[in-house]
Amino acid sequence: MWSFEFILEFIGTFAFAISGIRLASAKEFDWFGAYVVGVATAIGGGTIRDVLLDVTPFWMTDPVYLLCSGFALLWVIVFRRMLVHMNNTIFYFDAIGLALFTVVGIEKTLALGYPMWVAIIMGTLTGAAGGVIRDILINEVPLIFRKEIYAVACVAGGMIYWICLKTIGSGMTTQVIAGVSVVVIRWLSVRFRICLPTLKNDQP
Repeated sequence: MWSFEFILEFIGTFAFAISGIRLASAKEFDWFGAYVVGVATAIGGGTIRDVLLDVTPFWMTDPVYLLCSGFALLWVIVFRRMLVHMNNTIFYFDAIGLALFTVVGIEKTLALGYPMWVAIIMGTLTGAAGGVIRDILINEVPLIFRKEIYAVACVAGGMIYWICLKTIGSGMTTQVIAGVSVVVIRWLSVRFRICLPTLKNDQP
């Protein structure tokens, strides 16, 4: 029987894999290259999290995540013409993956007995690190290093998770509220062009 956490992780894997494969297709990668980018996007953050938490990386105990990334590649191949005309496709899939993986990272860290502040960091890593690896592989400046609200949305979602945990307790409601908050913060930041200030170089 699949747990709710596993379902979140599976959907997040599919969403992140599609975002990576779509960006790889824009760079005209071949199918294998696009799959590698999709897999790296999908499992990169969770792998770093598990290594830091000293547990076996999640994808090494169940091949379903690699198969899920393969299904994402097939999805993009079959529906590529439709996806090309959906200008916001990458953003939506990336935002969904970011939210789901943030929640999964927090849940897994707390389950291992770590404090909340560690869980927020691990949730942020789980959500944002895969995107960093993706952008490096396609030769782009990682999104979290630009002005957009990205990793900060994960941190905010983690704080909201903590508030919900203290007020209504653990469970699906807390997970949903935290995940939705990440998506909403990402959407608001892009919709209204809210960004962090850049570090200026005032040297002549």
